[in-house]
Amino acid sequence: MGITGSIAAYKSCLIIRQLVKRGAEVQVVITPAGKEFITPITLSALTSKPVISDFFSQRDGTWHSHVALGLWADAMLVAPATASTIGKMAHGVADNMLITTYMSMKAPVFVAPAMDLDMYAHPSTQENLATLRRYGNHIIEPGSGFLASHLEGKGRMQEPEVIVQELEDFFTPKDLSGRRILITAGPTYEKIDPVRFIGNYSSGKMGFALAEECARRGADVELVAGPVTLTTSHPRIRRTNVESAAGMMQACQELWPTCQAGLLCAAVADYTPAAVADRKIKREKQGAMALELMPTQDIAALLGANKQPGQVLAGFALETDEEQHNAQDKLRRKRFDFIVLNSLRDAGAGFRVDTNKISIIDAETQTDYPLKSKREVAADIIDRLAEHLK
Repeated sequence: MGITGSIAAYKSCLIIRQLVKRGAEVQVVITPAGKEFITPITLSALTSKPVISDFFSQRDGTWHSHVALGLWADAMLVAPATASTIGKMAHGVADNMLITTYMSMKAPVFVAPAMDLDMYAHPSTQENLATLRRYGNHIIEPGSGFLASHLEGKGRMQEPEVIVQELEDFFTPKDLSGRRILITAGPTYEKIDPVRFIGNYSSGKMGFALAEECARRGADVELVAGPVTLTTSHPRIRRTNVESAAGMMQACQELWPTCQAGLLCAAVADYTPAAVADRKIKREKQGAMALELMPTQDIAALLGANKQPGQVLAGFALETDEEQHNAQDKLRRKRFDFIVLNSLRDAGAGFRVDTNKISIIDAETQTDYPLKSKREVAADIIDRLAEHLK
């Protein structure tokens, strides 16, 4: 990771933390100007490696090999990259350790520009960025900010999570390229009257994690989402918002024939009120209120019955007892290729949490997984999906 002399250098700490958390080994190379904005001791504490700045580490003849660094790394990220450093990279001005490391780099290079709008928009900067692109570098476009010129536009370095995501996307296998995948997520709300509904505790986190994982791996995702506050970030996710089980059914019926796979993660209501009041139901002073319910249409059963050769369909089973038996029964009845089982009896699994503990069951096998983040669980599920799509 290359760090240059920009006020955005403090964000490099956030980038390093996220990279290390994801298992990356990070070696920092910083320019002399970069050390004016952030201290090497801070960076060393985050990476557990001495920070490299100068060619010679001691006065005894020992030196840092930029060639060895270029061979060691799987990627080089320059963040922040100032206009000066971008110009040097574009024209081979190897007057510091960072530029010589860049010129020896055998791995992909990612550049995150950081400067004010006038410098970023200047023809020389744009020409230098175009040169870096021609050399095969990956430019992480800056974000927008309210700048000193009082014009809103690009210039400030992109946010750390976006930079890390771009790196992660680059290294994620694209084993789902060309596939179109239907994913359902979240709860459904079944109206009682204009202000009340029957619902459940689903947050949609698992379904949204699956959508992001599929998109990262090259798929075009059709996400049918119940009423949740979550947002998507990947451009290959097309979202259809629904409220009720009937709305989710209609969306899935329209999308399923054009998809190669379906992951039915939504917690769809099994029952809906037989009649919906057009006005708010007032509370009676005495006596109970009876609410007549009727079954909703079974989305999984319908899609399973209409599954064509080559299509893969997977479902989810959230159980409280007889988990394996109920999941295997659902697998057969719904014509799933596999089913993901999790139990509310497992701590950290189920609704409104960021973790999950699952078992994946198909016609022949059951694979149990330990408690993981829902992001990691999504990767395990999509690994299985990719196997079925081969």
